[in-house]
Amino acid sequence: MINKRLLIKNLLAHNDESSFYDKKRKIDLGSKEGKAKFLKHICALSNSNPKNNSFIVIGVEDEINEIRGVDFFDDSKIQNLINAYLTNPPLVIYENVAFPHLPSDKVVGLVTIRATEEITSLRKNIWKYWGGSIFMRDGSISMPKDFDIVIKDVNSEIVKAIENKAKNNIEHTLDGVIDFINHRHKDLDSHYHVFKEQFVVCWAGNVKKVKDQTYYSRVDIELINEQVRLFYSTLDEVSISYSEGNFKITEYVHLGLNNHYKYYPLEEVIISFQENGSYQIDSQLIFDPPQFNKKTLYHIYNANNALVEKLKKGIPLKPSEEKDLQSLPATYLICYLNDFTEAKDALFEAKPFLKKAGDSVYNSYKETVRILRKMKYS
Repeated sequence: MINKRLLIKNLLAHNDESSFYDKKRKIDLGSKEGKAKFLKHICALSNSNPKNNSFIVIGVEDEINEIRGVDFFDDSKIQNLINAYLTNPPLVIYENVAFPHLPSDKVVGLVTIRATEEITSLRKNIWKYWGGSIFMRDGSISMPKDFDIVIKDVNSEIVKAIENKAKNNIEHTLDGVIDFINHRHKDLDSHYHVFKEQFVVCWAGNVKKVKDQTYYSRVDIELINEQVRLFYSTLDEVSISYSEGNFKITEYVHLGLNNHYKYYPLEEVIISFQENGSYQIDSQLIFDPPQFNKKTLYHIYNANNALVEKLKKGIPLKPSEEKDLQSLPATYLICYLNDFTEAKDALFEAKPFLKKAGDSVYNSYKETVRILRKMKYS
C-alpha cells in the first residue's frame, strides 16, 4: 500500500511539473472555467501517460513549492464529471491527504489519473474548449494537439520508482495511529479498527447517543495506511458501523425552519476491504429533501435576499438579522429543494459577502455547497 503523504513529498521534492505530474494552489469545480481547465489537465495527463499513473497535487504554492493545503473535498462523484465530458475517460481518484503541520480543516488534494491506453478527448464544448479537442503535456503545460498524435510511454519507470519509495511500513502506520488519537484528537472520542489484518481506520468525534443509535459530530475519519482522510466535517453528524470487511459511514444534514429542525440522511459510504490488499469505496445518495409550506418559504427567500443586499451595501445588521444570517445558506438550500430554482444562484452570488461575515457563516456556506455538489453529480 502506498503512503500518499510520502508520495506527495517525493513528487514535490524530486520532480518539477512534468508530463506525469502537475501541482495547483487550488481548483474550482464550481465554475465552467474551473471545470474546463481541470478537464484539460486530466485529458493531457491521461494522453501523456498511457501505461502509468499521473498526478495532480492540490494545495501547493507553485513558485516556492510550499504545502499550504486546501479545504476537504469529498466529491466522490468526480468520476461522473470526467465521464460526462471526456471520451475514453481515465479512472480519476481524488483523495484528501492529511499533513500534521496543516490546520485540522486543511488537507492536500491528490488526484490520481489512470489512463485507458486510448486517446482521451473532450466529448463536448466547455468554456472556450471545443468538443473533440485533444490535449497532451508539453513539459509542464497542457497543450492542444492534432488528431494524428502518437501516444508514447516514457514515464513508467520514473513513476514506478516514485511509488515504490512511498510504500508503507509498520512504523509509518503505528506513528499515524498514535498521532491521530493522542495528538490531533486528544480532546475527542477516538477509535481505531484493523480490517483484514492490513488496513487501519481511525475515527474521532463528539459522541451523542439517541436511543440505541450513536452519532458523531466534529468528525474526522482517516485510513491510516495511506494517510488519506475519508471524511471530515465540523458541522454535520454521522453514524458509523463496521463488520469484518466493511466500514460504513452514514452522513446526516440538520435542516429545518423556525427552530424546528431534523436530521435527514444524506449519503451512505461503504468501504470494502479485500484479502488481496485492495479496497473499494462505494457511495449512494439517500437524501429525501424535506418539503415545507410555500408561503413560508417565499417569506424566508425574500428575507434572505434582503439580508444579502444589506451585506452588499455595508449596512449594519440588527441582532435578529445576525441570527438569521447564520442559517441563510441552509435556508437558501431548503428553498432550492422546494422548487425555488433561483435560490441556488442567489446563494452562489452571495459567496463573497458571506465570506466576509465570519467563519461560522462561511463554513455553513461551504457545507451547503457540498450538499448541492453531491446532489448534482448523483
